[in-house]
Amino acid sequence: MDYKDYYQILGVERSAGADDIRKAYRKLAMQYHPDRNPGNKQAEDKFKEINEAYQVLSDSKKKARYDQLGGAYSNWQQRGGSPGNFDWSQWFGGAGAPGGSNVHMEYGDLNDLFGEGGFSDFFQSIFGGQGGMGMGTSTRRRAMPGYQQQVEISLQEAYSGAQRSLQGSGRRVEVRIPAGVTTGSKVRVPGAAPDGRDLYLIVEVAQDPRFERDGYDLRTSALVDVFTALLGGEAEVETLEGKVKLKIPAGTQPEQVFRLAGRGMPRLKSSQGKGDLFVRVKVRIPKQLSSKQKSLLEEASRSKSS
Repeated sequence: MDYKDYYQILGVERSAGADDIRKAYRKLAMQYHPDRNPGNKQAEDKFKEINEAYQVLSDSKKKARYDQLGGAYSNWQQRGGSPGNFDWSQWFGGAGAPGGSNVHMEYGDLNDLFGEGGFSDFFQSIFGGQGGMGMGTSTRRRAMPGYQQQVEISLQEAYSGAQRSLQGSGRRVEVRIPAGVTTGSKVRVPGAAPDGRDLYLIVEVAQDPRFERDGYDLRTSALVDVFTALLGGEAEVETLEGKVKLKIPAGTQPEQVFRLAGRGMPRLKSSQGKGDLFVRVKVRIPKQLSSKQKSLLEEASRSKSS
């Protein structure tokens, strides 16, 4: 059995804290997620490996046991020992295992999503999972009534609601994500897991270059020419329902902000309507002026100084 370097898999130092481990996991999980790589077996295998590494390094008990094993394995190699001769038996899950006999595998996420065999032999053997190295390791499903799966949606989908199709253990599950969700929202799908347990989707809302989100409010900008700012007029503004016209009053200042009520994000599980859209006006100064424009501006300048 080969030793798995979970720190290397996530690309973090062994001294990395919980936040760094979480950030590294989320970045890699998004990159190799099956939804982003349909039909790509290599990406699927990488996704399993990343999740397995995070299962260990994000759990203080598993991490402590894994670090203890890693130290013993490293010392063995430094003394000239070969991987094939390392005594793995003392690290198999069971009463005599060093580092604490109460460390058990808690599975559900990967085995439910990809079928049995979602975890490697290394993980299953060390943490008491199923199908270990023939050492009589036991299986214990975690008490949580479901499993979690990360899913990314666009800001537009967060505004309108979205639908995802998940494939797991030979069945396809259609999941509806309600409008108004934010990053970190959990979407519960009762009984959607292959064994009848609940499915929990952990939502990640991708950034949209057009908008900045602030709770249920959105912020954007609109570009107007200097003459519209001076004399008044209209500006075209992007919203998540299409373009609208914003009235620009005469004398509008650069960076002035206008509020479009009810043009923000829907309020999740609320009848209070939507948030607002705040529009910051950017004034474009022309690089060249016609002779008439220049003459009029000079006349206005003289009138101001007189």
